[in-house]
This record gives sequence, structure tokens and C-alpha cells, in this order.
Amino acid sequence: MKKVLWFRRDLRVHDSMLLAQDGEVLPIFIFDTKILRGLDTKDRRVSFIFEQVLKLKADLKALGLDLALFYGTPFDVFAYLKTLGFEDIYGSVDYDDYAKERDGEIAEMLRFHFLNDCYLFEPNEVLKKDGTPYLVFTPYYHACQALYTQFYALKYTRGNQSLAHFDYNQLLSIKGHAQTPLHVKIESIGFEPLHVNTLEPQKNLEIFTYKIDLYEENRDFLNMDATSHLSVHPRFGTISIREVVRYLVALKQQGHTTEPFFRQLIFREFYAYLLYHFPRLAWENYKYTPPISNDAEAYERFILAQTGYPLVDAAITELLETGLMHNRARMVVGSFFTKHLMLPWQKGEAFFAKYLLDYDASANILSWQWCAGTGIDPQPYFRIFNPYAQSLKFDKEARYIKRFLPILHDVPSACLHKETYLMSHDIAGYPKPIIGHESARKRFLNTFS
Repeated sequence: MKKVLWFRRDLRVHDSMLLAQDGEVLPIFIFDTKILRGLDTKDRRVSFIFEQVLKLKADLKALGLDLALFYGTPFDVFAYLKTLGFEDIYGSVDYDDYAKERDGEIAEMLRFHFLNDCYLFEPNEVLKKDGTPYLVFTPYYHACQALYTQFYALKYTRGNQSLAHFDYNQLLSIKGHAQTPLHVKIESIGFEPLHVNTLEPQKNLEIFTYKIDLYEENRDFLNMDATSHLSVHPRFGTISIREVVRYLVALKQQGHTTEPFFRQLIFREFYAYLLYHFPRLAWENYKYTPPISNDAEAYERFILAQTGYPLVDAAITELLETGLMHNRARMVVGSFFTKHLMLPWQKGEAFFAKYLLDYDASANILSWQWCAGTGIDPQPYFRIFNPYAQSLKFDKEARYIKRFLPILHDVPSACLHKETYLMSHDIAGYPKPIIGHESARKRFLNTFS
């Protein structure tokens, strides 16, 4: 029986459920035209993925395998593979709206064997006693702790495999019944090559060893290198989530403090779990409909990093320039967008989706609903971050702000945390605050009530 091994969110050969399957196999990766359509030709994620796919191909060759590359819709690709006699597909689970629709369509055509390779727990594995899903993180977290055993961090080893006959030296474009061979380069799919500066995930873990004991204490400080820098790797599966957990177990046995970071991994599980059980969260509010202004000018100033709030503008600039944003900054920005500007969280989520290198639908959607106070287990609607207080607490010397907004280099750091200074002084090339913090807070609360 010939098996298609569909790599997508598991771009690695180490600790791979796909490579644990026995038999004659055709490993594949599909550059999905439905996903790529509409992306900017300089999208960092496409370059990152293309680099990782080529690395995966080389790693598979070293194992005596290879990787067939396709450009088209998954439906067209699998319709073509079906004509070649392939009937069984193995692929890791994915819970966002498009992924479920796509996989359901393919499963009607071929036998689809789903593997839980992106997460520790399956969505129906962690339930309340009455069989319903948890709605609050802390009880969910305790349930995961109670359920967890070494089984969940087992390392998968290579199965007994042989490589199916195929032409692996091309990128095959498939549209309907037509097949066109392309050169294996990113330009063939309409994108420009960009180098994305990321370390190998194992190197990130090695460095994080020296930071993990103070992770909880330091992770919110914007100019302090206190986090793992891992987020993009579990997202695209360039490291197994099980390997990360095994790393934490080993550190814990050595006396390190690992629980705060493990808790963050379970947050990732929780958001995927919620989107699985409540798919309408992808576009609908769960608790209430918040007040909306639909102020086009405010949105434009926000996406151009021209709000006049230094911390917010620095965070947006970080996103636009690097594809990343510090997690504390994401919370402040999300609160500012939905409460100060009263813009719909869906537009903020879509803006992040366009630029985040580590974009993950469940984490991004649920985080935006948390900021807006509209989702499951959100922050209270009346909790409105003060960006000045946040920058004073987590970027006191304004190093993060000035790194991404060099135009503010000569402004005394203490002044960048004071609305009175920013409102009353003209800073060449930098706008005054779009709205006062206190007036924005009152406007939101009054409109909500």
C-alpha cells in the first residue's frame, strides 16, 4: 500500500509521526495557491517556509527518501495523485476554519489518516466530568497536568520505509488536469527570496537554558532578552512540541524552574482546543458585541505606526520590520486597538495575520478576543491598558521604543511615558497622540454601558 506523507505543520525529520509510518511512501509538500493568493511577494513567511522545505528535502535525502513539491490547490494535487494509484494520506491535524474545510474535502476523495503531531493533547481528550469542554484556562491547565504522563512526550522513531517512484527534481504546478514542471526556486511560485534571520530551534533551546529560571520574572520586559524565541518553530513544526517538553523535563530534573514556560505551551493548546470546539470564534464574539467606531483614519494611523503613542508605534514598527512582536507589546496593542480606538478586533487580527512570522490562527484569534474582552475566558471589558504606564513599567529607559522609533532618540526617556509631554511638545516627524488615554477610556466605557 502506497502512502502519501503530507508535510505541512511538521517540517522536520526528527521526532516525526509521519516518518514513523511503515511502507512505500511519497513525502510531499504543497505550496497551496489558495493560501498564497493575495500575499505580498515579499512575505517573510513564504521565504521562511521555502527555506525550511528545502532543508526538509535535503534531510529526507540523507535518510534515503525525498520530498515531492507541488504548487496548486490540495484538491487538484490529490486528484492527480489518485490517478497514480495513491489512496492513503497521512497528515497532522490542523484546526483553523480553512484547514478543516480543506481536509474534509480531501477526506471525501481519499483515506485521510490524521496524526496529532502539532499538540500534546487531542481536543476531546481534556474535558470536564460532564463531557463538555473547559471554558476557563486554569481548570483546563490543571486537567492537563493531571492527564500528562511520559507518553505525551514520547519520541517517534523512523519506520520501515521505501521511497515511491516519482520525479523529485521538479516543482510540479497542477491546475485542474494540467501539470507543468517548474524550477525549484521561490520565484517559480511568484515570491521574492528573503533571508529570515532565525536560529535553529535546538540552538534557541540551548540559549534559553540560561534564561528559563527567570523567565516568569523577566519575560514582560520589552528590552530584555528573556524569552525563548521559539514561537515560529512549533508553528511550522521545525521542532516537535514533544521535544520541547522533553527539554523542560530534563531541566526540571536538574532543578530549573520550568512550570511558567510549560504553562505558556498549554496556553497554545488551550487556544487550539477552543477553536476546535467553538469554530465560530474565528469571526464571532463569544460574550458580547463591543462598541465599534470603524474610524478609517484611526485604522490608517495605527497600521502606519503613527498613533502618537510611542509604545504602540514601536510595537507596530517591530512587526512591520521583523515579522515579530513582543508578547507584552501584543497585549498593549490589542487593548489599544479595540478600546482606545474602538476598532473591531477582526481587523486587528487580520492585520497581524498579514505580517506575523509566527502567525497561528487559533492563538492570534483567541488573543485578540482576549484583548477585546469578547472571547471565552477574556480579560474584563473594563480592563483597559494604559500604554504610558505599560511602557514606564516594562521599558523604563525607553530602549525598546527608541530601537524601533529612532526619530525619538533625542527625547528624554522619561518624557516618552508622559502624555502631557507628548501632547504639549512638537517632535519633528512624530505625531501627537491620536486621542488622550483618559478620554479614550471614558469614551469606551460610556459607549459600552
